[in-house]
Amino acid sequence: MTIEISFELNDSDLDHFRKVMKRGVEFVQNKSEEEIIQPAAELLEKLEKEGTVMPHFVAERLKELTIIIDMLKDDEWALPKDIRGRVLSSLAYFSDPDDIIPDDIPVLGYLDDAIMVQLVVAELGPEIDAYTEFCEYRRNEGKRGGDDVSREEWLAAKRTELHTRMRRRRSRRGSRRGGVTVRGSGFTLW
Repeated sequence: MTIEISFELNDSDLDHFRKVMKRGVEFVQNKSEEEIIQPAAELLEKLEKEGTVMPHFVAERLKELTIIIDMLKDDEWALPKDIRGRVLSSLAYFSDPDDIIPDDIPVLGYLDDAIMVQLVVAELGPEIDAYTEFCEYRRNEGKRGGDDVSREEWLAAKRTELHTRMRRRRSRRGSRRGGVTVRGSGFTLW
C-alpha cells in the first residue's frame, strides 16, 4: 500500500528556508570548494552504505544531490565562475551543523534536507537541464567517434551552446518546476 502526502510551502515557509540557506552560505564563506561539497557527498554515502531508515520520497530527493556534485566536479563541463558560485551556494545548507531537523531523528531527520534539495533543484533548473544534456551529448558523441573534429572541439562547441542557453533561461525564468512556483525574474533561495 502507498499513500500520498503533499504539502504546500507558503511565502513565510519559503522565507524560513531562505534564512536557513543564507546562514549556510555565511557558514561556508571561507571554506574551499571541497569543504563545501564534502558534507553533501558524505550524506549521499551515508544513504548508500548505512541503509539509513528514511521514507522513499526523502531518499529520492537526496539522490538528486549527485547531479549537483557531479556538475561541480566535471572538468569537461567547466562551469563559469559566476554559475559555479551559485551551484556551490546551493550545497551550503549541507555544511551547516545546525540542521532544521537533526538527522538522527528516525524517519523525519532527513525531511528538511529533502525539502532543501527540492528547492535547490527547482532553483538550479536551467543549470541541471544544461548539464544533463551535456552528459547525454558526451556519451552519444563518444560512442559515435570520428576523426574530423577532436573530442575537445566538439565538447567545447556543445558546452558553449549550453552555457549560453543556461544563462538565457536563467534570465527569463518564470515557470513552474518541481512544485515550487518561480515568479518574475526567478525564485531565489540565497
